[in-house]
Amino acid sequence: MQTLHHQQFAQLHQAPHGILLLPNAWDAASAKIFEASGAPAVATSSASLAWACGYADGGALPPDELLDAVARITRVLKVPLTVDMEDGYSDSPAEVGRLAAELAAVGAAGINLEDGSAAPALLADKIKAIRSALKSTPLFINARTDVYLRKLKVEGTPAQASIARLKLYQQAGADGAFVPGLTALPEVTEISAGMTMPLNVMAMPGLPAIAALQAAGARRVSVGPAPFQVAYGHARTSIEALLKQDLSPLLGAKLDYSAMNTLLSAPR
Repeated sequence: MQTLHHQQFAQLHQAPHGILLLPNAWDAASAKIFEASGAPAVATSSASLAWACGYADGGALPPDELLDAVARITRVLKVPLTVDMEDGYSDSPAEVGRLAAELAAVGAAGINLEDGSAAPALLADKIKAIRSALKSTPLFINARTDVYLRKLKVEGTPAQASIARLKLYQQAGADGAFVPGLTALPEVTEISAGMTMPLNVMAMPGLPAIAALQAAGARRVSVGPAPFQVAYGHARTSIEALLKQDLSPLLGAKLDYSAMNTLLSAPR
C-alpha cells in the first residue's frame, strides 16, 4: 500500500493532473473528513498536529508522538498522506533519516523537510541521510526553503536564492520544492521555471488565484494550519456563547453524528 500511495502521490504533482490542492489535517478525524470531501491526498500541518497533541509548534513535538499520530491517520485513510516533519526534530542527519524511515514504515507517502534559518548544506545532508535510511523504500521528499517565510538575508534576490537552495536539495534526493511565503506571481513563474521539481506554495494573504498559480507553473497548493484555526476558532466562539447562556452556535449547522460515525466505521 505504501508503494502504491507513493506512486499516486508523485503522479498528482505532474502537469496532466492539474494543480494539487492539498488540505492539511491534524488527526485521523480531520484527515478522513478531507478525504471524504474529495481530496486526492492529505497532508499534515506541523503546527496543527503539534497543537492537537498538546505541544507548541516549532520542534517541541516528541517524535514518538508524531509517529503515533501519523499511524492513527494512515489507519483510516485510503488516499496518500504526506507528513510535515519540520526540520526533522534534530540537527543530526542520521537521526532525521531514521525518523523519516519510521514515518514511511507507518504509511506516509511523503514528507516535508525544512531548512529554516540553518545553512542549506545541513538540509542537503539530511535529505541524503533519509535516502540512505530508506534504502529502496519510496518516499516523496518535499524540500522546504524558508527564504521568503523568514525573510532571510541571502545573496541575490529571494527567488534566485530559493532556486539555488532547491537545486542543491534536488541533487541530494528531494522530489518537490516548497516555498512558503511566496506570493508574487512573477516570482512563482521565475522559481518554477528555474528548476525541474514541482513547486508547492502555501495559502496565505496575497496569494494569487489558483488558476493563475497553475498558469505560472505551481503544481501544489497547501493550506498549513488554516483549517485547524478555522475549526477551533469556531469552537472557541461557540463555547464563549455557551458561557453567556447562548446555545444557538452549538445547535446550528454542524457535521452529522451518524455520518461521522459511519465514516470512521467504514472498512479502510
